[in-house]
Parts: sequence; structure tokens; C-alpha cells
Amino acid sequence: MKDDVSTKTDVIVVALAVDDSALASRLTALLLGVHGLRLARAGERADVTLSASVPEREPAEIEHTLTRREVEVLTLLAEGASNKAIARRLGISVHTAKFHVGQLIDKLDATGRTDAVAHAARLGVIHL
Repeated sequence: MKDDVSTKTDVIVVALAVDDSALASRLTALLLGVHGLRLARAGERADVTLSASVPEREPAEIEHTLTRREVEVLTLLAEGASNKAIARRLGISVHTAKFHVGQLIDKLDATGRTDAVAHAARLGVIHL
């Protein structure tokens, strides 16, 4: 009796529609090593398209607006540290740690702590 489910391993063809050439290069390098994926050739129909537009603010702009202390706080946020833990690690008050976190959320136009870390990682300000 023949099974209706195909046992053939299908390759997923992925197209990249990314304005930022550096990001496109990084994605290409990452995707080339994924088993079962293949990047679409020019003009080829893809199963899925990954797209991203250039961020409104360039990473260099963000980096110049962040203070050294804010980058330290951002690094600790990426590790999952609470305000209390940030304060202890940096030798500052919890109130000051909370202030820095708020400033980061505002500067990165984030909705919260996790979103701030995600924005910073996408912009290349921090590397996870």
C-alpha cells in the first residue's frame, strides 16, 4: 500500500529583499549553511521572501546618542539583568538604573526592555 505523504525532502527556496547590503550579506552567509534551504537565483520564484527596509536611524547615529553608561546598562539588559542587578553591578542606585533603562527605551524607540535589546541588536549596537 502506497503512502500519500511524500518522503522526498523538499528544499525551501528563499529570496532576500533587503535594502541594507551589510545585512543582506550577513543573512546570505547564515542561510547558506542551513540544511533544506536554498537562496533564490535572480528572477527565480521563491517559496518565501525575507524582507527588511533600512532603519530610520543608522546604527552609527544610535551609538553616538547613547552614553557609555547606557551601553553598559544595555549590555546588562541583554543578559536579562533586573534594575536591582544592574545597580549592583554598576555601583549605582536602583533609581539611576531605572532612569538609564527608561532613557534607552526612549532613545531606541522601544516598547520595553526586551524590545530595546532587540532593537539594539538589529541595529548592531550590541551583539548577542
